[in-house]
Amino acid sequence: MIGCLCIHGFTGSPEEVAPLADYLRERTDWMIETPTLPGHGSELRLKGITYDQWIAAAEQAFLALHHRCSVVYVIGFSMGGVIAVYLAEKYPVAKLVLLSAAFYYVNPRQLWRDIREMFANGWKGAREHPLFLRYRNKMMATPFSAVREFRKLVRDVRPRLPRVAAPALIVQGEKDGIVPLKSAYYLYEQIGSAEKKLLLLPNSFHHVCHSIDRHVLFAEVETFLRAAHAHHCKSPHNMV
Repeated sequence: MIGCLCIHGFTGSPEEVAPLADYLRERTDWMIETPTLPGHGSELRLKGITYDQWIAAAEQAFLALHHRCSVVYVIGFSMGGVIAVYLAEKYPVAKLVLLSAAFYYVNPRQLWRDIREMFANGWKGAREHPLFLRYRNKMMATPFSAVREFRKLVRDVRPRLPRVAAPALIVQGEKDGIVPLKSAYYLYEQIGSAEKKLLLLPNSFHHVCHSIDRHVLFAEVETFLRAAHAHHCKSPHNMV
């Protein structure tokens, strides 16, 4: 059995990775999990939450999946990408997908501007869209202590990058106003993976799973993960 853990970003929820998770559910028989990190979800309760609680929750989700599946892939979005690197350095992650991985500082107000611009560029019914409403309500509800914990997490994980061996797909939207392009290049240079690929999406904002290039993203992720799938499991019905 193949498992796939999808980790959302800072102040976010599984909705951020839901389009990709749903795409993979439709096209595979993999066990796909999208946990909610402590203090996150539909209502933010980040006060008093420390970054090691986010790591512990991700570890718990990974180990539960690994207990049931012989092969586990990890997909991390934004801060979830930082946590995904932590998992890949410590555990037997078969393949790693890093989406807009936030190895450079995330500014919550810039995130809000990015969200607004993303909606202004073609999402119909934007003002009623749950993702839009959720972020509008969240942006000003992020305590500075949580931003500080996020920065501590990045400082903790950066030195681990050269020790990551899992094949890695690094994805970055070129219109991302939150995580700069240099974060993706930094990741590509620093990660220890012998097999690594950098995918730049010219029309995508920070939320790559919801941006205009998402279908390119989904196909690339599936191709990347199925290459490992074929490697680990040779039976013909797995080859699509």
